[in-house]
Amino acid sequence: MSMATGTDVRPPAPHAADSHDLIRVHGARENNLKDVSIEIPKRRLTVFTGVSGSGKSSLVFNTIAAESQRLINETYSTFVQGFMPTLARPEVDVLEGLTTAIIVDQQRMGSDPRSTVGTATDANAMLRILFSRLGEPYIGPAKAFSFNVASISGAGAVTIERAGKTVKEKRAFSITGGMCPRCEGRGSVTDFDLTALYDDAKSLREGALTIPGYSMDGWYGRIFMGSGFLDPDKPIREYTGTELHDLLHKEATKIKVDGINVTYEGLIPRIRKSFLAKDREAMQPHIRAFVDRAITFTSCPDCGGTRLTEAARSSKIKGISIADACAMQISDLADWVRELDEPSVAPLLATLQHTLDSFVEIGLGYLSLERPSGTLSGGEAQRTKMIRHLGSSLTDVTYVFDEPTIGLHPHDIQRMNGMLLQLRDKGNTVLVVEHKPEAIAIADHVVDLGPHAGTGGGEVVFEGTVDGLRASDTLTGRHLDDRASLKASVRSSSGALEVRGASAHNLQDVDVDIPLGVLVVVTGVAGSGKSSLIGGSVAGRDGVVSVDQTPIKGSRRSNPATYTGLLDPIRKAFAKANGVKPALFSANSEGACPACKGAGVVYMDLAMMAGVATTCEECDGKRFQAAVLEHRFGGRDISEVLAMPVAEAEEFFGSGEARIPAAHKILQRMSDVGLGYLRLGQPLTTLSGGERQRLKLATEMGGKGGVYVLDEPTTGLHLADVEQLLGLLDRLVDSGKSVIVIEHHQAVMAHADWIIDLGPGAGHDGGRIVFQGTPADLVADRSTLTGRHLADYVAT
Repeated sequence: MSMATGTDVRPPAPHAADSHDLIRVHGARENNLKDVSIEIPKRRLTVFTGVSGSGKSSLVFNTIAAESQRLINETYSTFVQGFMPTLARPEVDVLEGLTTAIIVDQQRMGSDPRSTVGTATDANAMLRILFSRLGEPYIGPAKAFSFNVASISGAGAVTIERAGKTVKEKRAFSITGGMCPRCEGRGSVTDFDLTALYDDAKSLREGALTIPGYSMDGWYGRIFMGSGFLDPDKPIREYTGTELHDLLHKEATKIKVDGINVTYEGLIPRIRKSFLAKDREAMQPHIRAFVDRAITFTSCPDCGGTRLTEAARSSKIKGISIADACAMQISDLADWVRELDEPSVAPLLATLQHTLDSFVEIGLGYLSLERPSGTLSGGEAQRTKMIRHLGSSLTDVTYVFDEPTIGLHPHDIQRMNGMLLQLRDKGNTVLVVEHKPEAIAIADHVVDLGPHAGTGGGEVVFEGTVDGLRASDTLTGRHLDDRASLKASVRSSSGALEVRGASAHNLQDVDVDIPLGVLVVVTGVAGSGKSSLIGGSVAGRDGVVSVDQTPIKGSRRSNPATYTGLLDPIRKAFAKANGVKPALFSANSEGACPACKGAGVVYMDLAMMAGVATTCEECDGKRFQAAVLEHRFGGRDISEVLAMPVAEAEEFFGSGEARIPAAHKILQRMSDVGLGYLRLGQPLTTLSGGERQRLKLATEMGGKGGVYVLDEPTTGLHLADVEQLLGLLDRLVDSGKSVIVIEHHQAVMAHADWIIDLGPGAGHDGGRIVFQGTPADLVADRSTLTGRHLADYVAT
């Protein structure tokens, strides 16, 4: 009898498929990265930290996420790729272990007036199906409840081939849509102030039209004066009814002027097409000023701002129409949907319920589905994009977040942390760029970039656990446990800005006196009414300078020097010193290199494949003609000046033969807001969100406003930079300005002279002043959420 002996108890060798547990990055050189090589664990939460401009976004978004998306796009046919954005391979030697990346960033959602929170998250689509099935009376399919579908009908003869014969049949068709015909589904109608369009005491020839670009010397002038519909020498106040109608409202009509076929159209339809079709923020400043002056937007009288036809509003479920449902606070709408018990639409109700509950879980229960998506803040937009991923069954996906705590009260950050951990625990890799200590604390792995910003950054200075970061000697590690202390004394106000009966959005008839001459911080949970109070009742007043989070509009040709106006005094100084025209020193004008037209690169479009941008051989990327670079000022040519960091340029233009007081003053303001590392000619498209906001602040500081309103200026700021920001706010106040800051950061609250806390909750649970007083009183009181979190934060 034999027995088996020596049983092999060694564990089996790991399967080859289980060896890919890391994302490996080797030799990353995007933007300011200096041959960065790291290994990121999969199915873990990794937080990337470092000062603003240290290279976090370059590594996470421009390298890892960008390559993942490029590789996914390459799996489609070349025909499909032709309709997709072309992506170039990032500057990196090796990228291994990538998974599908889903980017959830701070980019504002589309500002199309037809886009709402409901349409952006598909909640509206589900509601439309629900009302088309259960609504009483029945008015039609889901399209009948859509404010983006117009009702149309028609009839006519159609030719059909049948049994070898051609026969004609009469056919009729109709589509029932939900679009209000008066406002075309926009919810508001425009009313024109005619006095802003023309001076009725003048004739056309005398320049009666006061619309930007409508000069009588230009093409528009030739069309209006040569149309034959109007007397160019008669004052507009003497026009007949027909002439006035033709001037203002005439529909597009083909005419001939000076032998050229052109289209004549009345002023109002022409303005609607040329000005009102654009996003207001994308308009040039003088066009925006004209639109604000000449046009008022009022709620549509036919649909009451609901965007829907009377028929769509008449169909109801348990007494609620789709317009009522979209106007509800989402937390209330979720409760209403939960009460609906109809087996025939059970799957639809379950999906809709999950979507609405996700809004509440993520802290956006105070929104309504009818809220225009363009009015959401960067943080709200990012959290709205998260909603479609929370219920996803996908695993082994890489989720990439850009400061998900932006716009969140300390109370709400705990909830956001739970969401991130929930995504990780489903087996996903979560990469987060973040500055808040509360969010860094939940990381499984931390990558700290630095040691400084711009050219002084781009290196990995720490990799490991949160405790390891805390013990390290990096800038982030040293500041991770920073705690602010309350000021020993606060400034006295020099007056007050009165707000009476504020009722915008969820504000409940708020009366408040905002102190002047001091640093005022307005706080409260997300959705409590802070922006409604300050943006609606303070920001538009005379002498008030508002610096909000709307992104800077600019192409690759725009840079800090052009945006701040710094380039103007520099060009004039170069021109004066060399006896030539200032236009020679503009890469967008006469001085541009003819080969690359001042872009510095020559771009080759390769259709569906990524285009290739190569440095211009003629100017070597300097953007200027060789003859222009021979002109020097202070020993430097214009391209060398644009390559300088702000700190170096501040010293260069501050003294000696290159002294330019006007330029030095602008550079000083840029240094004050913490942008000393930016290069003057760096394209605006490469700046982070926080850098852009601080650039706006530096520009506005040169204005003559007496009251500054800042919307979360700590956005994108490293813990070490917050102290510098507080110093800047102090200097503004000490110079005689009043500063009002909407902020969640406890260090800014602790530094305030006066705090206005809104709440107690969000949406209809907020909109009230729950505390006014000094930070010390708020901490001692502890009666509000803000007070309790501030008390926990400050050093005792």
